Amino acid sequence: MRLELTSDAESFAALAADFLAATPERNLLATVLNDVLTRSSSGGEPLFACGLDERDEPVAVALRTPPWPLLAHGFDCAEDARALLAEWLALDPRPGAVGAEPATARTLAGAWEDLAGGTSQLLRKEAMHALDAVRAPARPAPGRLRVASPAERPLLIAWEEAFGEEANVASRPQAARNIDARMAAGRLFVWDDGGAVSYLARSGPVAGVTRIGPVYTPPEQRRRGYATSAVASLAQRSLDEGSSRCMLFTDLANPTSNRIYAAIGFVRFGDWEDIALRPRAAAAAPRP
Repeated sequence: MRLELTSDAESFAALAADFLAATPERNLLATVLNDVLTRSSSGGEPLFACGLDERDEPVAVALRTPPWPLLAHGFDCAEDARALLAEWLALDPRPGAVGAEPATARTLAGAWEDLAGGTSQLLRKEAMHALDAVRAPARPAPGRLRVASPAERPLLIAWEEAFGEEANVASRPQAARNIDARMAAGRLFVWDDGGAVSYLARSGPVAGVTRIGPVYTPPEQRRRGYATSAVASLAQRSLDEGSSRCMLFTDLANPTSNRIYAAIGFVRFGDWEDIALRPRAAAAAPRP
């Protein structure tokens, strides 16, 4: 495998955009690339890598927009993972975490431990689900889906922070930027039952696939069906607007989310893991 690393989104897209759009397993990476290209990303300066075969066709990809984790696909081979990180860490020495399908995530975590002398720790096991037709919730929640209002920005930032803390993801320090980016792009929605009681977002469609997430309901509003109805309504809206499929991620440690989304038509098609990449602990300072 020959590697090409760049911070230029357009040159990376010329190499890898079609490859990323080809399967839903790569949708998250494709969405991040699309957000960088359209300047709707809430991340920092990006870095991209593309692994090319002997015909110069892409077979593996990686990207990161700090502070978000390194996202990757196709680096299942230990040799390829080490080659990627050997070049990547020279430009981005602290990626923080890696998110990928399990084989790639674990192989890159192992390469990190070997090359950086650090440690890795599993943060989350997730499932990827997709649907192409919505089944109406058996017990629809009262209320309706609507686009989030700018007046709700402080509430939504607080909910984004709470979601980040609960899910142990990197969104908490970026909460305001995340909400502002989604709101500016018209991708942020709330379920309204006498006021906002739950929120969710969607990506722009990539190759006909719209990804829904995050989805968050504050604890005091849970067990009323708001998230189920909100996701069903947003998925139906996305299909009506031309998407051929919707997808989302669920935490495998949360059986409720896996059950309720299956009930409205989502089918699990793959798995994903997020693994923290922790730097080697600094040597203890000598005593005075």
